[in-house]
Parts: sequence; C-alpha cells; structure tokens
Amino acid sequence: MTSNFSHKQFFYLLCIVMSLGLFACNSENKASLSANSIIYCSEGAPELFNPQLVTSGVTIDATSKQLYNQLITFNTKNNSIAPSLAKSWHVTRDNKKITFYLRKNVNFHQTDYFMPTRPLNADDVLFSFNRVLDKKHLYHQVSGGRYPFFQSVGFSDLIQSVERINDYTIRFTLNRADSSFLANLATDFAVILSKEYAEQLIKQDQMENIDFYPIGTGPFKLKDYRAGSFIRYSPHEQYWGTNTTLKQLVFDITPSNTGRLTKLLAGECDIVAYPIAHEKIIQNPKLALNDVTAFNIGYLGFNTTKYPFDNKLVRKAVAHAIDRQAILDTVYFGDAKAEGATSLLPPSSWAYDNKIPVINYSIAKAKQLLAKAGLPDGFSIDLWAMPVQRAYNPDAVTMAKLIQADLQKIGITVNIISFNWQEFLRRVALGEHHAVLLGWSADHPDPDNFFKPLLSCASAETGNNRTFWCDEEYDDIIHRALLTTNIKERKQLYSQALNIVAEELPLLPIAHSKRFQARSTKIKGPLLNAFGGIDFNGVSKN
Repeated sequence: MTSNFSHKQFFYLLCIVMSLGLFACNSENKASLSANSIIYCSEGAPELFNPQLVTSGVTIDATSKQLYNQLITFNTKNNSIAPSLAKSWHVTRDNKKITFYLRKNVNFHQTDYFMPTRPLNADDVLFSFNRVLDKKHLYHQVSGGRYPFFQSVGFSDLIQSVERINDYTIRFTLNRADSSFLANLATDFAVILSKEYAEQLIKQDQMENIDFYPIGTGPFKLKDYRAGSFIRYSPHEQYWGTNTTLKQLVFDITPSNTGRLTKLLAGECDIVAYPIAHEKIIQNPKLALNDVTAFNIGYLGFNTTKYPFDNKLVRKAVAHAIDRQAILDTVYFGDAKAEGATSLLPPSSWAYDNKIPVINYSIAKAKQLLAKAGLPDGFSIDLWAMPVQRAYNPDAVTMAKLIQADLQKIGITVNIISFNWQEFLRRVALGEHHAVLLGWSADHPDPDNFFKPLLSCASAETGNNRTFWCDEEYDDIIHRALLTTNIKERKQLYSQALNIVAEELPLLPIAHSKRFQARSTKIKGPLLNAFGGIDFNGVSKN
C-alpha cells in the first residue's frame, strides 16, 4: 500500500478468520469452490478500494466495475454514452448545464461493517463529487487528498457547482462548455459512494475506512481481503441491474507471469491477466486466448525537471539512440501484438495524425545532439521500470535492459530501478526518477483522455504526469479543443498539440499494444474492452 494508508490492519485482519478455506491457492481449497465461482489471476494488488483516488490499472480492474457504478457509462458495442445510475440526462444548448435524473430503488451493499437504511439518492451523488471538488469538504483530505484523474482533467476549474434539485435530480453547472465532460463522468473513476456510510464512519472516527472497506452500488461487494494474496467478492443480492450468476468472484493476486500461466494450466485460475506463452494457450483445447485492440500507449517518460533531461537536446539524443523496433520484437513479440507508436494517439483514434514527425533510430544523430548539449562523454541516469505487467508494457524490466544496452553506445550509464508497485507509483509521483517506463490505457475514447492526464500542467501538479512537463501553449490548445464540438476543429487543434510534443519530447512513444486475456473455455461472456477496466457482471461459468 502507499504510505498515506493509516489502516494497515485492514490488510492483515479483515479476513484472517476465513482465509484458510477460501479458494484455489492449493488443491484442497480449489475443490471447495462451487461451479459458479470464478478465480481471476490478477497481476498485482490494489492500492486501495476507491478508484477516485488512483489511476492504477490494477486498482481500477479490481474495484470500479465490480463494486461501484457511475452516473453514466459506455455502450460497449459502439462506445456511446449510456444510462447507469442516471436513467436519463439533459444538456442545455450552450453545453453548460447538465441535469441527471436518477434511478429509484438503487440499493447500496449490505456488509458486516455497514447496513444501509435507504437507497441511493441525490445526496450520495453530491457527496461523491463534492469530496473531490471541495478542498474544505470533510472527506477531501482523507487518504491523502489526491484525486489524480479529476485533477488532471481540471474538474475543479470546469465545474461551477453540483446542485441537488430534488431527491432524484442532480444538476452540474459548468464554467465553460467541455466536449469531453460526459465521457469523463462515464470513466471508472467517477464512482458514486454512500453518504450515509460516510456519516457512520465520522461517528466511529474511522473516516479512512471509506476507501478501504468499500460500499458501493455495484454487482459485487467485498467479502474478504488478504493483502498481496487475494480479494474475495460475493454478489450484491439487491443489485439494481442484472444480477450476476456467480456465487463468488476471487482475485488471486499473482504478480509472476509464469505463476499465472502455471495456475491457468493447472486449473487453479479460470482467467489470467496479461498471459504469456500464447501458442501454448491456443493449443490447449480447454483454454481460449482473447484479444482486443486497446486505446493505450507505452512510453519512456523523461523527468523534465531533473538534470540532464531538463535539456530538450538530451531528451532527443536518448530518443535517437533507442532501437524501438528491437523493443517491439523482443518485448511485444512482433507486430501481431503491438505496433510502433508515432505519437500519443493510437491510429484508431479519430484525432490521429500520420504527419507528426517521428524520431528515427540513429546513433550518429544521438552523439551529435549530446555534443551539442555539452555532454559528449555521456552521464549516468536512473531508469525506473515498473514491476508489473500491463497491456501497454508487458515486460518493463526487459525493455529497460534493452535501453540500457542502447544508451551505453553513446556513453550513457543506465541504472535500472524498481520497487513493489505501490512504492514505485508513490516515488515516481514524487519525481524521484530521471526517466521511467510507464504507459497509459485510455478510460474513454475521446482523445482528451490522452492529452490531459499524460501531459497537462494540472496533471504535472498531481504527479500523474510523470514527465512533470508543463507547457502553456500546449495547455491552451487542448483547452480550446474542448470548447467546440466540431470534430474538424478539434482534430486541427490536437494536431498542433501533437507537434509540440514531438518537438519538446517530454516522452518517447514506444508502442500501442493489444490487450490479451486467457481463460478457461468454461467462462462465457465479454471481459475485455478497448479502454477502461474489466467487468465481471454478465460473465458466467458453465
């Protein structure tokens, strides 16, 4: 867990009593599972249980769509905005007032630690967003007071007010039109919490529990958790939507990719994240390999506030020295699983521009730029490689070793640094790195979801922009792109922004990858999306 977690006993005491007989960590436990239980082998442990507070894919997968709902969501067939907790909404002609009409009889989870006395209403929506927006809100500073997604897209500057019209009507008033506002509300981060639960925790003097003992309206509720080992969810019996057919859902936390493969082959996991040995899986008649072309980017980020990467010439020299095709062939196993990235945006985005200048591999050019920067003899840097697999980077440590060998050719010594995932994210957010191998999986199809979270000044302030690059011209352009709904105008503006990024090079795009998942053929139903986390509601086992 990150350092701002003061309830460590949660991770050690919540499920000790029940932990010995839970699930398929061994053959005896595996045999005790019902036919309607699914074990998902996850690549890492969540930082906490509230997706408002993080952008980590590990946490989003484990929490957002399992435990919570948003006001609106995305239609998985065509990526259009669809109803969720709000059954409908109305947008004024100037796009500055959006009124949401809530469903009635939406129940919160009943658990050992909370028994709701009322269904969801407008007070819960107001609480959930005011916690994020209002720095004076009683819960704003709880668990650290950082809301990276919302801060990176400038929610507090955009939203003038969130108003309760009546028990089942909420109105957002914006300071300006924003063409990505609805898409941002449909992301995995914009979850609705229980105000009644929050009030109970105030009386118990346990306010931080809201983020670690979760209460939502989603299809599953938390049953047990053992830190770094497993999460067990049970069905939310009074779920407002279509009830799951599962009796339990278990996240088996297995960071090792070989460990996940072994468990899949042994039948100890029904589904695994980021599988390796694809051919072996395909050849097994009991298994299936699924993939989807993802909205993502894997990149090498330069800490532009730290020497020597505060110099654009040095950033460009390093970029020219890296053989990205070798990385694609070695880490992504060729073009079938990823394609080389030429900019932030994948080719499937409507704002993609194939005319953006591309950094070519050239050792001679790299040496020339280093000499021009006054560093002909090179230098030493720390390159941070994330310790978990993600679709955008399936093996950051191997990638780091390839880059280490490449940069040695131009006199740069690379020290590869890694920590456990939570500590890694915390330290990178503090800017302790010279350079970092990370990436981004889009939360929605609007291109703003790449531009703002990755490189905006607001995102740099929160540490979500790992390059800490802040450019006023870039920020102005992406801001203007949101003031219009004209796609042609937006595309022209985003092209300007991409050219600025190509010139300043705060990060080096490496790959847009496919997202893979392996499962038992007994598992039915869709799980993979082009963007956002995974959703087990509607998934069955037979």
